[in-house]
Amino acid sequence: MAVLRIRGLALPEGDPVDLYADGDRWTSDPVPGADLVAEGWILPGLVDAHTHPGANTPGDPLDDGILRDDLRAHLESGVTLIRSPGLADDPPDWFGRSDDSPRAFHAGRWIAQHGQFAPGWGRRPDPADLPAVAAEQAARTGWAKIVIDWKAGDDIVPVEILREAVTRVHAAGGRLAVHSQHGAGGAVAVEAGVDSIEHGMGLDPALLSRMAEQGTALTPTLAAITGSLARTLANPDRARTSWYVPGASVHARLTAAAVEAGVTVLAGTDTRPHGGIAQEIRALVTAGVTPHRAIAAASWAARAYLGLPGLLDGAPADAVVYAADPRTDLSQLDKPSAVIVRGKRVAR
Repeated sequence: MAVLRIRGLALPEGDPVDLYADGDRWTSDPVPGADLVAEGWILPGLVDAHTHPGANTPGDPLDDGILRDDLRAHLESGVTLIRSPGLADDPPDWFGRSDDSPRAFHAGRWIAQHGQFAPGWGRRPDPADLPAVAAEQAARTGWAKIVIDWKAGDDIVPVEILREAVTRVHAAGGRLAVHSQHGAGGAVAVEAGVDSIEHGMGLDPALLSRMAEQGTALTPTLAAITGSLARTLANPDRARTSWYVPGASVHARLTAAAVEAGVTVLAGTDTRPHGGIAQEIRALVTAGVTPHRAIAAASWAARAYLGLPGLLDGAPADAVVYAADPRTDLSQLDKPSAVIVRGKRVAR
């Protein structure tokens, strides 16, 4: 099999590169006879940091065929790495490893409180057992995910329990993500020192500097939240009574403020159909985030947060290539000229 080669201008710096896929690793050492498959603007493979592939509707079981289709959609959009903070069940062994799958981090099944979250999904241990369950999950897969708040008025995981979960997850060598869509839940998450807050709607902007200092990331799932807000506002009666409207209405402003405060902001879609990372990047830009930073949240910055380097010698051989600079033409994100994962070009 011929060695794959790409060349062009590489982000984030825009430096010229000429890279060869030595198996699953990039090298700049020339390989005679290498197959030049793409030239243009080159990004480290895109990242969707919040996606739940494998089930069509909440509560459905994990389906192998749906999972494969979802992951293929991610690849075709340029996403070569996903983080799934919650799956309907433990994924098959090929998940994150096969040619039809992006690289993947996952948190197993969600961990939620009794009477909360989607029926049929997740585990609901007694509150005192939450830290142990989270630590066991993180020891197996590197991440655990706790739903710390759900509907308005529901109980929030107490800060002392969540702090113990953080301690035990870290002791197991993992990281802890939490679902939060209420201000009180966000405050507990920041106080406990979780590794990432998913959604973060209603988060107090005064907490952003502390998040930046302690390394708590935010995955705002902005396109999903603003899309849901638009549907809610289209029904005046529902909009008038919905708890969702106040937080969702300022979520774009919060996201932009988080970037400015130095919080690690990760691009995540949280929607079906899969493969919508370009919409999330554009939502970040619409919110006031610069195109460079918005793309970083879905590429090199997200990869760095998850422990994968970019377009360097010895780095995983993942990349997405565009004909023009996507920072000056966001429409490029919809039409990558080549997607490479594990040193192989994704057939399109």
